Amino acid sequence: MVKVKKWHKYQEEAAQLFRSMGLEAETNVTMHGARTKHDIDVVVKSRHVGFDITWLVECKYWKNPVNKLHVLGLRTIVHDLGADRGILLCEVGFQSGALEAANLTNVQLTTLKDVGLTAGGDISAMRLRDLYDRTESLHERYWKIFKDLRIRYGLRCDVHEYGYSGDLELRFCLKLFTPALRGVYPFIADGLEIYTAYGDAKQFNTPADVIATVEPRIKELEQKFLNAEQRVAADGRPRSI
Repeated sequence: MVKVKKWHKYQEEAAQLFRSMGLEAETNVTMHGARTKHDIDVVVKSRHVGFDITWLVECKYWKNPVNKLHVLGLRTIVHDLGADRGILLCEVGFQSGALEAANLTNVQLTTLKDVGLTAGGDISAMRLRDLYDRTESLHERYWKIFKDLRIRYGLRCDVHEYGYSGDLELRFCLKLFTPALRGVYPFIADGLEIYTAYGDAKQFNTPADVIATVEPRIKELEQKFLNAEQRVAADGRPRSI
């Protein structure tokens, strides 16, 4: 009987934890970046229409805290592979220099235990950031499509008509992200975008409330954008203003 090494078991436990959150997770993956190839302990993905969100997880099953160099190394790998986020797991903690190197970056330092205990908050924060990035991308793509094409392909209604508005949906989502990304809860959202959706101001109590509200709207927008861009390409019409 082959004995499973503890570090390998640690990787598998990490992967299984992310899978339990509804994400795809694969262990021991070799990925090719812009400069070189990298061996990643766990690659976590969340797939959406037109988007692949990728997190790189490094599992340090060590007896000593992780130092700054390993954080800087993971930051470099995340950049080279164009990943959305890096997560460094170590059960015995991190040196002060490591914490400083990760501060205000897209690399998170945590433990498997803490991810399990605070999975809702940690994953919600990462999902909020990813949803915000997707919304910003949609906003940029929206204004690259001519107005008449946005109307033709269902991204907005014509002037003086009532119907779907991609611009209103984008502004709705962005309005919620401002307090949500600051972690200000509960908060009251108001304004034209909110009144159009709810008829009145609405209170959001947790990140999960924001995610549950925003995510289906973004998925719908992504599908509409994808359909519109494919039809624009098929028609041979210019889509950039």
